Formats: sequence, structure tokens, C-alpha cells
Amino acid sequence: MPKLEAPINLLEQFLPEGTYKKIASFFRDYPIHLSITHDRLTVLGDYRNPVKGENVHRISINGSLNPYSFLITLLHELAHMLTFIKYQHRVQPHGAEWKHIFGMLLSRFMGKGVFPQDVEEALQNSLSKITASTCSDPNLYRALKKYDRRKKMMRLVEDVPFNQNFQTHDGRVFQKVEKLRTRFRCKEVNTGYIYLFPAIAEVKMLGSTC
Repeated sequence: MPKLEAPINLLEQFLPEGTYKKIASFFRDYPIHLSITHDRLTVLGDYRNPVKGENVHRISINGSLNPYSFLITLLHELAHMLTFIKYQHRVQPHGAEWKHIFGMLLSRFMGKGVFPQDVEEALQNSLSKITASTCSDPNLYRALKKYDRRKKMMRLVEDVPFNQNFQTHDGRVFQKVEKLRTRFRCKEVNTGYIYLFPAIAEVKMLGSTC
């Protein structure tokens, strides 16, 4: 979708039911410029601190995310904002200070029926090891992917049958060959070269070669 300079009331359609009022309070209390963007492959959300001469915090979120991923990503970026307000540039972007604030924000939505049970359990487990991205926690990533709006042809590499072809986002075609400890060995069809894919890489299913 094209980039949308989002009026705050539009947020409700992207969030899980019953969470809008809590999220809207941040936009009343802080000067935040929110953008809902097209589907970016390498980033789910982004935070930009105010530049010299203005006081606006800029947050962008992928509009294609499912409601639970959208909420978690937005809380991730709000945690960056609150960390910047308190510490400026004196701490690491995903250091202990940010992890503490992100965990506190997440806890406001836990145990209240906001998330499906499998996502709630994965979030509970991840709170003790908060990372820079939901993609860094395979169990949370898997749980969230079940609720994506994406086409049914999209799969995680771990779910692609062996000897079946799949296509990556850049159009290259691979055949799944062998499982290693945490990755899969896959052969590029056009070149025969072998590449290693993370189990949770998202790809497009193609026809079987058998």
C-alpha cells in the first residue's frame, strides 16, 4: 500500500480489538507523526527522533502486518521514543534501558485477552529475553505468522516439503534439499549453487520437482 500519513483514528483498523484507547493515549501525550507504509521486506517499523528545530517523533509501521504484529511493532517503536525522551543518545538503541521500557509496555496488554493463546504464550516466554526484533525470536515469529493476511502461497522455509521448489522475494527459485541444525540447505535452480536459509524465512511456494 502507499505511504499513509495516518490520522490517529485510522489506527483502530490496524490494531487488535480493544487496544485502541490505550494506544491513542500516547498520541495525545506526545507529538508523534505516524506513517502507515507499504510492505517493507527488511523492516517492520521505524522510529526517528526529532531533528534540530522540531519536537516531533516520527514512527512508521508496515500496514500489511496482522493486528498482533502491528501492535507489538508499534510498542517496539514507542519504546524507542520513550527511551530517547529519557536518555537521548546516551544508551544503546536496543540496550537494557530500551528492553525494560519495551517489556513494561508489552505487559500492559498481557493477560487481558488481547492476543491469541499461542501468541500470548510466545510473548510470555520472550519477555525474559527481549530482542531487537520479533524475527529474532523464532517461536514468537512462528506464532504471529499464523495470523498474517498474506496469500496462502507464502510459507516458512521449514514448512516447505523437501525437493519442492520455492521462490524468494527477489524472484530467485530454490529447491529445499537438506535440514541442518537450525537452517536448511537449498539449491538455486538456475545456478546449482547451495545456500543456507533460516527455518523462518518466508518464501512463495512453487510446484514440486518430483
